[in-house]
Amino acid sequence: MTPSIDTRDAEKAALIAARRQRYEELKAAGDAVTPRVLPAPTARDGAPIAPETIRHTETIPGGWYWTKVIRRGEGLRLLNTAGNPGVSVFAWSLADPSERYNSADTVKVQWTADIRKGRVLLSDMGRVLFSIVEDTCCAHDPIMGGSTPASNLAKYGDAALRNTRENMWLAAAKHGLGPRDVAPVITFFAPVSFVDHKPVWRDGIVQKGDFVDLRAELDLIVAVSNCPHPLAPDTSFAPEPIEAIVFQLSEPATDDLCRTATAEAKRGFENNATWLEA
Repeated sequence: MTPSIDTRDAEKAALIAARRQRYEELKAAGDAVTPRVLPAPTARDGAPIAPETIRHTETIPGGWYWTKVIRRGEGLRLLNTAGNPGVSVFAWSLADPSERYNSADTVKVQWTADIRKGRVLLSDMGRVLFSIVEDTCCAHDPIMGGSTPASNLAKYGDAALRNTRENMWLAAAKHGLGPRDVAPVITFFAPVSFVDHKPVWRDGIVQKGDFVDLRAELDLIVAVSNCPHPLAPDTSFAPEPIEAIVFQLSEPATDDLCRTATAEAKRGFENNATWLEA
């Protein structure tokens, strides 16, 4: 027997009320928690990597890409030796590549576009892919995405130059994935702010020797594109090489900042734990 319109309306109203109640519960819980203060940037001569912990090193030429499987508990250091204006990163779950980095959720869930040391990178399944454990410039862009043929044409007058969109497609293909498996990237060493709702590049922040350390929280497929950010003030396409270093990290402490900075980060790690146990 088909439910009456009145019955369906009542069920819909009850569902809306239940979801509203759940929202209010989560909001109250969040309002009662004070987020931990994020640390100052890492010193450029700090956080040395012990040589015996290094599993792989790679020099990524300017304009090119690199892809690697990185295991849970390993670190990925991106060392910006020349101070390039932008290095883009994307990641997929190794176990199920349909789960991938989600820029919108990374910003929305953590209530900030200031993705820096102490923050996490989230997947579209609400799990934590990477934690940012060291960071010398704390100026990265999770909003605009990487360069494209169109942005290179507008900026340099040449759509045939290498770009992040096509680099990510090439990296995906190495793992049997295609363009539809690639979503917006995060670009490190890209000091973009929004003024009157417009993106603005803050020059003079990224320096030679800057680095960021990402700790893998799941087994991941990672792709890196060494192309300038579309808003970078360079007038010619001439990115320098960067270094990618994969190394073993020690087990996180119980009060690890990335795992405890916010209630939202805690829930992301709870999602990880549930999935790993299953």
